[in-house]
Amino acid sequence: MFLSVCLNPTLQKTLSFPSIIPGTVNRTASHRLDVSGKGINVTRVLTQLGKKAIHLTQLGGVMRPLFLSLCEQDKLSVEWVESESQIRFCYTMLTECDDGVTELVEEAEPVSAGTEERLLERFNSLLGDGSLGLKWLIVSGTKAAGFSDKVIPFMVQKAKEKGLKVILDIRGKDLTESLQYRPDVVKPNLFEFASTFAPELIKDNDLAINSVAKEQIKSAMLEMAKKHDCRVILTNGSRKILAADGDNYFEADINPVKAVNSIGCGDAFTAGLAAALEDGANFNEAIAEGIRCGALNAGFVKPGVIR
Repeated sequence: MFLSVCLNPTLQKTLSFPSIIPGTVNRTASHRLDVSGKGINVTRVLTQLGKKAIHLTQLGGVMRPLFLSLCEQDKLSVEWVESESQIRFCYTMLTECDDGVTELVEEAEPVSAGTEERLLERFNSLLGDGSLGLKWLIVSGTKAAGFSDKVIPFMVQKAKEKGLKVILDIRGKDLTESLQYRPDVVKPNLFEFASTFAPELIKDNDLAINSVAKEQIKSAMLEMAKKHDCRVILTNGSRKILAADGDNYFEADINPVKAVNSIGCGDAFTAGLAAALEDGANFNEAIAEGIRCGALNAGFVKPGVIR
């Protein structure tokens, strides 16, 4: 059983256009609304892979019944606590041009006082429920404003104390403060990793990888893997996967696919990787399954699905 945690729930509106002309009215009859966010996407793909998964999050506002209804339609098991924070909307605009995926992201409203305490109480309750058979914790994405910097490291610490395996797809202080508890897999994307451990490589919100920068990234990955006894995986869109396992560094090729919608591909990768590791796959086999699931997700308009 997997426990997937994300503290930034999302309603994802996806709109498809032949093209978009800035400064004019652009209309489309091709649009959809889905429950999303990194943790929901991970949970949905795990469920589609036949795995048992529970998603834990915070919810508030008038859109909460819609969010939970969409989760029910997708057959997702969701645990939540009251946050009094309106659920944010994010918007994906798909066009038929080469760079056809544009993402518009709303920042989340701050959660109310007491939300963190309620969340950790629910988390501890789930962790202590032996009937669930929890074996894995996956923490994904950013957290809404109002949570302290202690909340995610605390969950990682408690999960490891309970003997769970932990996968982290997070960045910044949430990641650096969690490393002391030795997560099993660290899986941000390349940009998130660089922004956390090599911010000098990022200029004007862009990461340019040359041979020197690549060696710096490689060195940081190997240092992390050795110091914290974890495996490190960096995704980078349709480019090669970078991975470090102990003293070993390697790259895994991705077979290019024509993407309908790239949103959720990294989350599908995380779910595929986790499912394969639970099934006893080795590191390389698990990465290959992650790549397979990411490629499947790219073929659908709906984010965070493999079928």
